[in-house]
Amino acid sequence: MLQGFRAASQSWLGKIVVTIVFGMLIVGLAIFGIGDIFRGGGSNAVATVGSTQISTEAVRTAYQNQLQRLARQTRRSLTPDQARALGLDRQVLGHLITEATLDQKTREMGLRVSDAAVIRLIQEEPAFKGPDGNFSVDAFRDTLRQAGLTEAGFVQEQRAVAARLQLAEAVTADLPVPLAAREAIHRYNAERRSAAVMTLPESAAGEVPAPTDEEITAFYNDRKSAFRAPETRTVSLLVLDPAALAKPDAVPEADARARYEAEQGKFGTPERRTIQQIVFPNEADAAAALERIRSGAATFEAVATERGLDAKALDLGTVTRAELYDPAVAEAAFALAPETVSAPVQGRFGSVLLRVAAVQPGSVRPFDEVAGQIRAEIARERAVDGLDKAHDAVEDERAGAKPLADIAKERGLPLIALPAVDAQGRDKQGNPVAGIPDKDTTLAALFRSEMGADNEALRTRDGGYIWYDVTHVDPAHDKPLDEVRDAVAAQWKADEIGRRLSAKAREAVERLDKGEAVEAVAASLGVEAQEVADLARNRGKDGLSTETVGRIFATPVGKAGSAAAGSGRVVFRVTGATVPAFVATAPAAGGVEQQYRTALADDILAEYLADVQKQAGVSVNEALFRRAIGGES
Repeated sequence: MLQGFRAASQSWLGKIVVTIVFGMLIVGLAIFGIGDIFRGGGSNAVATVGSTQISTEAVRTAYQNQLQRLARQTRRSLTPDQARALGLDRQVLGHLITEATLDQKTREMGLRVSDAAVIRLIQEEPAFKGPDGNFSVDAFRDTLRQAGLTEAGFVQEQRAVAARLQLAEAVTADLPVPLAAREAIHRYNAERRSAAVMTLPESAAGEVPAPTDEEITAFYNDRKSAFRAPETRTVSLLVLDPAALAKPDAVPEADARARYEAEQGKFGTPERRTIQQIVFPNEADAAAALERIRSGAATFEAVATERGLDAKALDLGTVTRAELYDPAVAEAAFALAPETVSAPVQGRFGSVLLRVAAVQPGSVRPFDEVAGQIRAEIARERAVDGLDKAHDAVEDERAGAKPLADIAKERGLPLIALPAVDAQGRDKQGNPVAGIPDKDTTLAALFRSEMGADNEALRTRDGGYIWYDVTHVDPAHDKPLDEVRDAVAAQWKADEIGRRLSAKAREAVERLDKGEAVEAVAASLGVEAQEVADLARNRGKDGLSTETVGRIFATPVGKAGSAAAGSGRVVFRVTGATVPAFVATAPAAGGVEQQYRTALADDILAEYLADVQKQAGVSVNEALFRRAIGGES
């Protein structure tokens, strides 16, 4: 089903359906289906929408497909805990419930897609087209075979997808976009503002004396959590990856030379040839043309002209053997002497005559120059082949309670001893800890584990494994004042400077709102004022941050305001706002209308499907659902 929806999502309406599946409909289920969502029934179906059932196998297949897709994207395997933390199980279930909702309604309404329409949809799918750009039965069957799908099952699913989209189109087609809404969006996006601004630097706060011991103690007691030490863990990591197992020095020279001879093209520049080709409808015509060329009755170019080919159509370009799509043409062209015409060659697009106009010889680096690289490649390949065996051996020793350090020493594997590290990968001084393999995955696992736990090995991006033992846990705790006194004093000073600048900014804003000139207020503060024009919403400019520009747009024209700016503060008066006239026929207006229509369609379709679910009734058998995704029964 996921495959079908992905194919359907090429249109904007299809994208609406897919978006709703993983977003708004889950909220809709929570609102409208909460009475049934946790009530299992006597059925063997994981979920039911009306009379439409979602089988355990459908949930399991969809869930595994989604896990594999994410694993390919992130190049790492997700653990069950990680998948649940991401909400992957509920996303998949929501997707299937949405499909079942659409199927339920299409059956109720008697919607059916004709065989001709389904065939047309399949034939128009780009993945099923051959080299000539037309539908290819072989490409169709190969694609289904690689995806593990049957023709009958795929056709049935495409019919269901088409019916779902028909229903979605009927619900959301020709949605009117109110002119008032389009104008409001235009005003929001197109408005530009100007402002007079002045920046109060940190020095404008004046001399801030060092805090007294009493002030430091009071400040520390009020903000003790800000100086809290995070939990840290001391960990041992045993890393098993192809690079660790690879032994390049153990690769015999004979094996390296054999690889060199078999793959010389990898170790230099391949030969390139400028090839010309004339295509004939059959071999007889090609042979007749070749006889005329060899007898001198016609030239290669004259025959090409007779066939309606100009110089551009005649030339295949200067290419390597691997760049030629047709194997028969590649074989003949690279065996042909320069400036000679080949015998007729039966290519994929008919019989052809070939001519090599020029040859750029290839070059190959000597064996001694690339021997190290070749040995490393062979060693890595052999290490990959032996990876699972090594993994099983380590697991056996782990089952015997052997420490990771002993296993690493006996097997010559790297053991990484991480000193105290927090969940962000920093040491006790707040510095990043280097050498953590597959950092994000590893740190998350370390802080889910417990001391002495028998942890499952983690998979690395390159297919290896990481075993880990938590050897010590230092819980999060309040740091004593004596340990963080300097940090407390620095924070007290920063807060005091911020407080003073805020007070000065408030005073300046009050003076500006009373009508004082910007230049006069700036001069009294010892700073300069500047005019900033053509400010756009949500975009910084001329040293003003996005947040400051946002404050300027939130302030009425003629009024003043202030905003934080790093360690200083910006004071401003909004001097103008302009909005260009709204032209409904302008291209930009058309884009705004389409965006609004898409968002409106999202909302309407979500409400419609949620209402269908409410009327039909949605039930989920939680026990079957957990079993389907591999959770506890």
